[in-house]
Parts: sequence; structure tokens; C-alpha cells
Amino acid sequence: MKVEQAMHRGVTWCSPDTSLQEVAQLLRDHDVGAIPVGENDRLIGMVTDRDITCRAVAEGWDLGSKCARDVMTEHIEYCYADENMEQAIDHMQASQIRRLPVVDGAKRMVGMLSMGDISHSVNDDSCQRYAAAVSAHH
Repeated sequence: MKVEQAMHRGVTWCSPDTSLQEVAQLLRDHDVGAIPVGENDRLIGMVTDRDITCRAVAEGWDLGSKCARDVMTEHIEYCYADENMEQAIDHMQASQIRRLPVVDGAKRMVGMLSMGDISHSVNDDSCQRYAAAVSAHH
């Protein structure tokens, strides 16, 4: 199976200058745990609900003055839409990540592969192996 057959399509983006309140609203409204950050039509980072909590709230920052760029994770791992699912799962296991942006041949983001997508798309052995790897203490 190819990644494009399992991934979520139509991922919502935000710019690096999007306020944290707007990012949190996007997370809530789209019922997702991560929002990709794009600039000049390229993926430059990712903001998760955990990033907002651990990097902004826990540090006592004035959330009204902070934006996506302030809390985003840079140097994002990704995979290609035409990649085999087992390759993508191996990539996610090795990096211990739960969400993987999916890009096309021109490196334009076309979707997101999540733990839920994997659980609905691959055999039980692959799913259990992946879940154990990303859930391991690090």
C-alpha cells in the first residue's frame, strides 16, 4: 500500500506569524493535534498542542504576543505520497513521531499520515510494532 492511500488529504496550514490563539483554534476546529507551518509554499515547521503547552504556557509567556514561529518545531521529517507504507512506518518508528507530513514529487505538502491512519491501513503486526516504538520511553 502507498502512503497516499492511507493519509489524510487537505491539511490545514498556518503561517509562521499566525498567533498562538489562532493556532489553538485551528487545532480545536479541525480536531487535530498538529498544524503544519508554511512559508512561501514550503513546509518550515510544525506546531502541536504539546508545543503550545510545554513551550509557551509552561514558560509563562504572554500568549497574546507569541506566534507559531515562537513554538514550532523546525526541520520536520516527511515522506513522499508514493512511498510504500512500510517505509513510512519505519521512518516514523526511527524518529519516534506520531504524525508525518506527506509531500509530492515537487515537495508540496499533500497530506498527513498519523497513527490513526496507520491503525486503519496496515496489518496488526505492523501497527503493533509502530505503536510500541513511538510509545516507548525516550
